[in-house]
Amino acid sequence: MAPKRPNEDGDAADKFTKKPRQGFRVGPDNLPDGAWKRKVTKIKKDLITKAKIKKKYSKIKAAHASEPTPALPELPPSPIIHPAGAPSEPTPNSPSQTGPAPEPDLHPDRLHLLTTDEPPNPNANAPDFPPLPKRNNGDRSRGKNQKQRKPDYYEKELAKAAELKAKQEARNAEFARRQKEREDRIKQREKWKRQMDKAKRPDKNGKMRLGRESKILLEKVERLVEGK
Repeated sequence: MAPKRPNEDGDAADKFTKKPRQGFRVGPDNLPDGAWKRKVTKIKKDLITKAKIKKKYSKIKAAHASEPTPALPELPPSPIIHPAGAPSEPTPNSPSQTGPAPEPDLHPDRLHLLTTDEPPNPNANAPDFPPLPKRNNGDRSRGKNQKQRKPDYYEKELAKAAELKAKQEARNAEFARRQKEREDRIKQREKWKRQMDKAKRPDKNGKMRLGRESKILLEKVERLVEGK
């Protein structure tokens, strides 16, 4: 049996059907409710707002570009207004230009400089000031010492540091003294133990060395009495 021919009209209709728009995605859709989902939602809203603003701006810009720019009207030249009391511009035929120009008034000092050949003395009109008092070397050295003197809080910190250093040195010296005494006691104990072992050892004849042992015990008793 021959296969059935497919319906071409149905395929064409399915081909031209529009799919619904899903929109854009910023993050995965299966995020649980929490900080990540709120963050993704906020980013998506910000992107949508920026796209809307950009689209609106492009529309406004295109509308302004299409409008013709109006031509500015030409303004008439403004008349020149002279202030009250100011002299007006002289006309070419005015008598002020035909007559001799008046000489300008000069200052008396300038006239004196022009008439005399002596150079001016700048200290002639200078006011008289009293002479400054001289400072001796003692004041200078005292001022230098005052300038080099450190503030009080530095002195307190230095004194505190010196005190701490002295205490640390005393502790180190005490620790060294005790360590030396301990080493001396250990050495003395080992020496006494060797002597006692040697005294307890019998001689060639197999007899005990009581004299040597008694001497060592007597030294130990004397040392204990001195320690008390």
